[in-house]
Amino acid sequence: MRFPVLAPAAWSAAAMSAGVALAGLAQSRGVAAAGVVLAYAGFCGVIAARHLARRQARAAARGGADGEGTVPTLVAYASQTGFAEQIAEQTAQALRGAGQPVRLLSFADLDGAGLAACRQALFVVSTTGEGDAPDSASGFMRRFLSGAGAAGLAPLRYGILALGDSSYARFCGFGRTLEAWLHKQQAQPLFDMVEVDNGDAGALRHWQNHLSALGGGAEIADWERPRYARWRLAERRLLNPGSPGEPVFHLALVPEAPEVPGTPGALAWQAGDIAEIGPCRAPGEVDALLARLGLEAATPVRCDGEDTVLAAALATRLPLPEAAFDTMRGLPPQQLVDTLPALPHREYSIASLPADGRLELLVRQTRHADGRLGLASGWLTEHAPADARIALRVRSNRAFHPVAHEVPLLLVGNGTGLAGLRAHLKARAAAGSRRNWLLFGERTAAHDSLYADELAAWQADGTLERLDRVFSRDGGPLRYVQDALRANAADVRAWIEAGAAIYVCGSLQGMAAGVHAALAEALGDYTLTRLGETGRYRRDVY
Repeated sequence: MRFPVLAPAAWSAAAMSAGVALAGLAQSRGVAAAGVVLAYAGFCGVIAARHLARRQARAAARGGADGEGTVPTLVAYASQTGFAEQIAEQTAQALRGAGQPVRLLSFADLDGAGLAACRQALFVVSTTGEGDAPDSASGFMRRFLSGAGAAGLAPLRYGILALGDSSYARFCGFGRTLEAWLHKQQAQPLFDMVEVDNGDAGALRHWQNHLSALGGGAEIADWERPRYARWRLAERRLLNPGSPGEPVFHLALVPEAPEVPGTPGALAWQAGDIAEIGPCRAPGEVDALLARLGLEAATPVRCDGEDTVLAAALATRLPLPEAAFDTMRGLPPQQLVDTLPALPHREYSIASLPADGRLELLVRQTRHADGRLGLASGWLTEHAPADARIALRVRSNRAFHPVAHEVPLLLVGNGTGLAGLRAHLKARAAAGSRRNWLLFGERTAAHDSLYADELAAWQADGTLERLDRVFSRDGGPLRYVQDALRANAADVRAWIEAGAAIYVCGSLQGMAAGVHAALAEALGDYTLTRLGETGRYRRDVY
């Protein structure tokens, strides 16, 4: 199991529990147990301090004149058996490790004034019985949800993790009730509610992915290790040469064992599903680490239950902070691998269907302030050689699965969000569904017309009844996709009146909120809420 990024005070507990196991291993190899435990504890503390200092500096920079970076995020939990409280504590630890101030509260302690003062809140809530709130949230239900509630929460941005059991009729009932109330209070969602069926690890990893984004790309290690399969990088193609934005690549991967149904490597998913990637560090970084530690790349070790060599194992581990080198130098290679936390996974919308014979992704390179490539985007678009083995797991994303083929479909997105929309258009084309309207935003028509030939072919054969593209760097009155929605509000209403569903895919910052606001203006808050409740308004934003 991977270690979460903990607050400094919590690292000592993690170090102690893991250190006990390491001590036994150390004794079997003739190394002083106390030395290994101290090394691990010191290493954990250094990592925690490094993450905390980095994220606090970023938070302070973001705060600027208005001090937003210092306002704590509320993490509130409603727990019946303790599981929601446990997840809330891990959520708070992850954010603190990313340098974010946090206030952790039970729903029993929530009051209207405190909630109204929040700018950002994360709610971790369970459901008991047939859709009921946990006992600890009964007072909150009585004071707010069943009555007039707080006096408006327009400044609040929120996320909800809803825990439930799909064998009950009102699956995640309390989470959905809370979401409806927050929407009524005009609070704005950070992302769509994450529903967890019986502790589903994939859904919890999806929540962690959102936490990483909220922490400015923090490396929050997975709470439970994904079961990756082995895939091979079959194609990598640059789609936007000359773009003023970062490079965007079309990637194709094929499984090493596609013939085994029901395995993580099988060609089996639906439009809307997610690829979880287990990234690797750049080879140059690993070589530099080995040189500083005086270790041989080809040394045999065990990593994640498999025999491999030290260089390959270290490529999957979080890097050593500068202050930890002296502590860790001299540690036997196997113990070094066992001590270092694994790299966190990254998520990408799948851009193809199993019928294509391969899993395709649309990946934009991201860069840190110092010019380094992002962890997963760097691995996929630059560091992984042709034909490289890629650790990948497909995760079902039921909230973004297709609607019935006879339902008209309005698809809205920007940038690499075209990946998820492309999969849906492929499914619609295969089903012969013709009532499809795509509104898509990018930077320039000359360099960022992603999949232009494919979209033109779908227009020609009738799959795309309508295509509206908006380019923000080309000037003109319609610069963003939300501007196109506003300009075509009457047509949007006509499609909804004809029974259409709306699917949105792309960036959380800017686009998702702008599109939501434009749809609310065109359709009204009540209609948009009803569309969400009935599955006709779905989002995959990141």
